[in-house]
Amino acid sequence: MNKIDDFTAGISQTDIQRMPAWLDFLQSATGLLLALFMWGHMAFVSSILISNNAMYTVTRFFEGEYFFGKPYPAIVSFIVALIFLIFIAHAGLAMRKFPSSYQQYRVFLQHRKRLKHSDTSLWLVQVITGFAMFFLGTAHLYTMLTHSADIGPFASADRVWSGGSWVLDLLLLLAVEFHGTIGLYRLAVKWGWFDGSNPQRNRIRLKRVMWGLIGFLLILGMMSLTAYMKIGKAHAGQVGEHYSPTVLQQPINQGEQE
Repeated sequence: MNKIDDFTAGISQTDIQRMPAWLDFLQSATGLLLALFMWGHMAFVSSILISNNAMYTVTRFFEGEYFFGKPYPAIVSFIVALIFLIFIAHAGLAMRKFPSSYQQYRVFLQHRKRLKHSDTSLWLVQVITGFAMFFLGTAHLYTMLTHSADIGPFASADRVWSGGSWVLDLLLLLAVEFHGTIGLYRLAVKWGWFDGSNPQRNRIRLKRVMWGLIGFLLILGMMSLTAYMKIGKAHAGQVGEHYSPTVLQQPINQGEQE
């Protein structure tokens, strides 16, 4: 009995036949969770466009200050660790479908050229952006995991500007928004969520929504990144100083002192 036989000895033939379907389902589920998380993350990050106080308030919310009376950055670390595990699981499941050799890439490119089908090209975009995210996403998540106390209007801006992470953040923004939004479109098509009575027409509509979302998220992300860069540049002389809400920065007037 070889190693493969040893591994499958306790698994029925039916389970072996179902395994690819289960792995495909898990890939879809983890991808959906990550895409929804990224939408929430974008909303959190873009709060800086409202004001420094808005971003500070959102940060303290996730740190549990409004529930426990003081911030616990460990809560953020726990959330990041959970997302990290889902990210690793999704990447491992997705790698099953990556071409594993130069010859396979050539076959795929020939197939794509013959079909001239836009969804086939979208799959290639997902492969490229997914590969980029192995490195960019891992670096970003590790930073958030190990520096969860350094999230806020000044701390995040210092990391972006003085820490020079804006390059990584820009590349990650491009990779995430293309990969995640195209992934949601492909999930909707694959599982027939919006097929309705005319699947072909609805697929065209879904693709328009996909491109609209990509454009919106990229603009919102770049505006947010620009805001952090401006704040970080202005704060470069006080790197390491954390932000305090406006109400705490206001001087006490004479009447209050008496």
